[in-house]
Amino acid sequence: MQVNRLFEMVYMLIEKKKVTAREFADYFEVSMRTIYRDVEVLSAAGIPIYTEKGKSGGICLLSNYVIQKSVLSENDQINVLSSLQGMKALNVPEVEPVLRKLAVLFEKNNADWIDVDFSNWGSGLEEQEKFNHLKNAILKHQRIRFDYYSSYGEATTRTIEPLKLLFKGQAWYLYGFCLSKAENRFFKVSRIRNLEVLAEYFVRETPPQVDFELFKRTPQEFLLVLKIEASMAFRVYDEFDQQAIKKQADDSFIVSVRLPEDSWIEGYLLSYGDAVEVMEPLWLREQIRKKLVNSLKKYL
Repeated sequence: MQVNRLFEMVYMLIEKKKVTAREFADYFEVSMRTIYRDVEVLSAAGIPIYTEKGKSGGICLLSNYVIQKSVLSENDQINVLSSLQGMKALNVPEVEPVLRKLAVLFEKNNADWIDVDFSNWGSGLEEQEKFNHLKNAILKHQRIRFDYYSSYGEATTRTIEPLKLLFKGQAWYLYGFCLSKAENRFFKVSRIRNLEVLAEYFVRETPPQVDFELFKRTPQEFLLVLKIEASMAFRVYDEFDQQAIKKQADDSFIVSVRLPEDSWIEGYLLSYGDAVEVMEPLWLREQIRKKLVNSLKKYL
């Protein structure tokens, strides 16, 4: 790709000071005519590139040239390095040398300022390794097999062609083609057990648009309206979108969200203790009340 070649030509010139057209042509496996056209493109873009004729000649850059003055703004440099640093933390192949080169070119000594860890706080090494295995399987197009526990406690063994990891609704999901269901499915990563990367490769493109409608299949969605005390403000702002929150005169909150029916909702609401009141739906309010009554009977 020409853009990549142009960038690497500039980097090589900064590093080596002078490179012959033949060296460039051999390195990129293109013709010398293509290299000279690239030189014209770089020159037209404002890169101070020039050629020296003669036996010791070659293609050169002005010795005091700094790439960011002509190509990227200060914010552009920071954004590029930040993105690459995040990819490096995920052990994406071949990112480390690119990050190192750009840090030198941009004269940034503090590129290593961000770290990314997909696993939950306090998770063990096994949980952390799960994300590495998933990531590698996606990049290498390898099938995986695992035991999966549904929200209803049903355990099944699935073989998946993994396509993407997504973070949605405060949880990580694996998106991939399920061989047993013969369609793309979402799998909550925290429910995946006994993950095994198979020595089986697949050819399947990730859809340009992930089908989030899969989230809306059974169980169906319902409107959940909560009144949450002010003491739980930190959780309200962490766990709900701003548009779903209405602050009241007494500093409490009314939260309105649409969620799929799932057994985790009861446990989630109970984690608020007496700081939450279920306003809607009434069936869920009654369901939680009965659960609390039954729990109390065990201790009376």
